[in-house]
Amino acid sequence: MSSSSSSSATFVRPGSLADALSARADHPDWIALAGGTDVLVNVNHRAEPPGVIDLWRLRELVGVDTRVHGTDAWIRIGAGTTWREVIASETIARHLPILAAAAREIGALQIQARGTVGGNLGTSSPVGDSLPVWLALDAEIEVASTRGARRVPYAEYCTGYRTTALAADELIVAAWVPTPAAGTRLSWRKVGTRRAQSISKVMAAAALRVDDGVIAHARIGLGAVADRPIRATAAEAALVGKSPGPEAAAAAAAAIAGMIRPISDVRSTADYRLEVARNLVQRFVIAAG
Repeated sequence: MSSSSSSSATFVRPGSLADALSARADHPDWIALAGGTDVLVNVNHRAEPPGVIDLWRLRELVGVDTRVHGTDAWIRIGAGTTWREVIASETIARHLPILAAAAREIGALQIQARGTVGGNLGTSSPVGDSLPVWLALDAEIEVASTRGARRVPYAEYCTGYRTTALAADELIVAAWVPTPAAGTRLSWRKVGTRRAQSISKVMAAAALRVDDGVIAHARIGLGAVADRPIRATAAEAALVGKSPGPEAAAAAAAAIAGMIRPISDVRSTADYRLEVARNLVQRFVIAAG
């Protein structure tokens, strides 16, 4: 582990995950720095941190691979993996194309080359482009400290506006995604002022498993319509047992209207966000047929 001083802050670059966890345990108030694409945007608008733990390209945090957990096959994506690496991964392209699609709309190419999976998860902005995808994919987030490691279902990970279940002495290690079952239709869409390099107005991701022409299981994630990314559980329930098509789509859209209360801000109105969310879910359901 190397360190240096600049002004009153201390900078450390751990040589291993064990060193990083030790540094985090000793300094839970320091900033954990991954790609820096979120932290550096606000560097002139916040107080200087007492220290920085630089996790960039830490070997244990980088890469995509398939592993068996219990009796199931999972895809493990290291927290330090960049969005360009997500896009380039054949495993993700084959099994999780909506994650690659979301990655392609995260900023410009330069941001994708530096921004990381763990950074998006750590910042946990309600407009974070990847976040609804983790909900639709039923992901789990692996976090660790010197006390040990644990996996948190992503549906329980975001606890409020830019707040998470991550403890002060923990670091994000990886995202784990169960390999989608046969018959699963995956969909993703971001709506913004333009196709790329814009902050989302509404995002939606869906995983609909269709067996014998009927929706057997549904997961729908929505972003930028609440203080955190949310599962559209009422719409999911409305879909199960129905055949993909206009009737099921209308039922899901009606359920959406009853469960979200978007805000109006400089980017969009609440009414617009609600209508877009309804329309996206309807399109996903019809496309699954």
